[in-house]
Amino acid sequence: MTFSRNPFCTFFLLALLIFSLTVFLKKWHFGLQENKPFGDAARPDGLTAERERLLQQLEERQQELELLDITFDNIKSSEGFKDPHLSTSDSVNYINAKTVIGCEDLSGIKTVDFLGSGYTKTVLKAELPQGLFVALKSVNHQGTDMRLCMDDFKDPQGCHELVSFKLRKEIALLQRLQHPNIVELKGQCQDSALVGGITTVLEQGMPLQMIQLLQSPWEERFRVCLGLVRLLQYLTHSPLGSVALLDFQPRQFVMASGELKLTDLDDASIQEPACQEDSDCLLQFPLRNFTLRCSPSRICEGLNEMRNLYNAYRYFFIYLLPHQAPPLLKPLIHQIMNSTGDLKQSINETLVAFEEILRVYKSGLHLENLPPSITRDYAVLKGMRSVVNMEYRCRLSYTQQGCVLSVHSAREAALICSSHPQCTSFSLSSETTWTGRLLAAFRTGFSHLVPDVNSAVYMRRVKASGAVL
Repeated sequence: MTFSRNPFCTFFLLALLIFSLTVFLKKWHFGLQENKPFGDAARPDGLTAERERLLQQLEERQQELELLDITFDNIKSSEGFKDPHLSTSDSVNYINAKTVIGCEDLSGIKTVDFLGSGYTKTVLKAELPQGLFVALKSVNHQGTDMRLCMDDFKDPQGCHELVSFKLRKEIALLQRLQHPNIVELKGQCQDSALVGGITTVLEQGMPLQMIQLLQSPWEERFRVCLGLVRLLQYLTHSPLGSVALLDFQPRQFVMASGELKLTDLDDASIQEPACQEDSDCLLQFPLRNFTLRCSPSRICEGLNEMRNLYNAYRYFFIYLLPHQAPPLLKPLIHQIMNSTGDLKQSINETLVAFEEILRVYKSGLHLENLPPSITRDYAVLKGMRSVVNMEYRCRLSYTQQGCVLSVHSAREAALICSSHPQCTSFSLSSETTWTGRLLAAFRTGFSHLVPDVNSAVYMRRVKASGAVL
């Protein structure tokens, strides 16, 4: 065949050749190369259309990952590369973020426990050869996403590639979003025969149990809510822009070393919705709706932030904050509940309110009206502790078998003991909670005291009649 001397014809043929080659390479990249030894007539009806739809979905997922890279590159090239809204402790040098554990390290893994599975992923607890316990995430081949894909496309290789995109997206986000309340990405292995596909290696945490959390001390429940607010403030001003957690559920979080940590980011969105008018900026929830303004740039600015904040209110705050809160902190908590329930404040303002509660609680300012004389009803033996258990149970205790509560000082412990009819003594040690408050153990009696320089025992004085004061 000879090319025409017509320049237009030559250009057209060359463009057609380049286009055909591009389509072929894309299909080959996604494992969808066409094999037609018997022609289209030998295929099941509609298979060609199905493969085209699958290819289109794969290209859309790839574009989503490329958008993350473009956004991240723009952030890296900006001066300073730090978000002004982050505190010094939360600022991270994202350029130097690296993962350590790779495919070779996973060849000697020892599976310890099954942690859970969902529509897309399976999570295992594993022990690495060096003795480190981690969580391994991989594609759930029996999950809903894989099953629905197979029902639609009948293509195991293409469906595995499509479902794997959520893991790839999560890896990309974990590399770019680093915060104390996001699980740490410790490594990854992609497309390795050693582990059967894409695997992420994460900091190990325990699934969040809301029922158990409801029975825990208020201080621990407040810690969870505070960590969540700090996380959402970071996501609002993240290096990628405002990030929305589209699948905001307690099951997306784990507990690690007492801290709440986000572990599922595959449904996160880094784009604010586009709009033409205010009605396009509608936030719909089961019990109420909110409408935000459409900005002059035709973007629903702040919608991601408000979505996250209201979900925090309806899934966490409403259950964890008011219940058994210190009475003198309840007015501050009531203000937070009203402002977040009606979306009257930004996440920055909400964080300021939480930090104020933390400051008051740690300083003991909410106890300033307690009379100093409240401890006069107790005889104190410093440098002593009781070795015989004469404990009773109380609500929201740090231990299930006794009554151990956090207190700011001996005065607060004396107030609590005086309010418990069965309490005749309490002891304080140097052990503290995450806020620096002391742990006090309350008992029905005392005996067998032994020396302990880090402890003190307080005993309620007895009247001459034998009654406890």
